Amino acid sequence: MRRDMNGDTARIGIFARACALPILLYWTWRLAASPTGAYSLALLDMANLVFHEAGHILFLPFGSFMTSLGGSLTQVAIPLVCMGTFLVKNRDRHAAALALWWAGENLVDLAPYVADARALQMILLGGYTGAEVEGHDWEAILGALGWLPYDVTLGRACHRVGVLVMVGAIAWGAWAVWEKHRRGPVDAG
Repeated sequence: MRRDMNGDTARIGIFARACALPILLYWTWRLAASPTGAYSLALLDMANLVFHEAGHILFLPFGSFMTSLGGSLTQVAIPLVCMGTFLVKNRDRHAAALALWWAGENLVDLAPYVADARALQMILLGGYTGAEVEGHDWEAILGALGWLPYDVTLGRACHRVGVLVMVGAIAWGAWAVWEKHRRGPVDAG
């Protein structure tokens, strides 16, 4: 038998959702202050890496450029798909905001990788730097586009956009919590 959330149970749910926001705000502040990637969310980064590597396999049939881009593209797209699912299927704006925050975090996570396209000093999955192997994704992507000289600028832009997305997602999440509180325990989302 399904039990509707009401009364104390609903207030606990709203409180729990509200408690997530200061945590995300703290992580956003730490990530924003670390454009070089020195601060990371290890557990989340491991999930991001799985989606990144899976993206390379997914885009393999579309040629070398898309195979290189596919990792980063999938890494950012998965949270956006989650966001859409939360909005359309569950009608849960708070969960959608958290997924959007995750997409922004992925952009921040990618920023040092983009900025390293010429220097190739970042340690890659195999334990070597891009200079020690045949380069890395963003060297190939920016090189193919003729944008290699702009790697640091694009990396900074990726970081800033990611931070803005995270801040916007927190604001959206706060609005969703406020709306749920204002409407009372019967309203979903």
